[in-house]
Amino acid sequence: MQKKRTRPRDANLRALDVVRQATEEEPEPEPAAEAPPEPEKNPAAVALGRLGGKVGGKARAEKLSPERRQEIARTAAAARWAKRS
Repeated sequence: MQKKRTRPRDANLRALDVVRQATEEEPEPEPAAEAPPEPEKNPAAVALGRLGGKVGGKARAEKLSPERRQEIARTAAAARWAKRS
């Protein structure tokens, strides 16, 4: 079974597609888009952010009461189950 081809929305590209079909030319593959290079990160800022992230979760958990932690857990579980339906 052949895959149904979709025609381009642009009128000029659609006309080119029609001409290629009429002359039985194979369409040229579109070149893959290159991803832009990621910006360099400051190693000192990365280390500082990592240090705060390592400490932050434990410190927050120690400050929360058990009731508040349960409330947060219930809310998170409800949000996860809501995504499934």
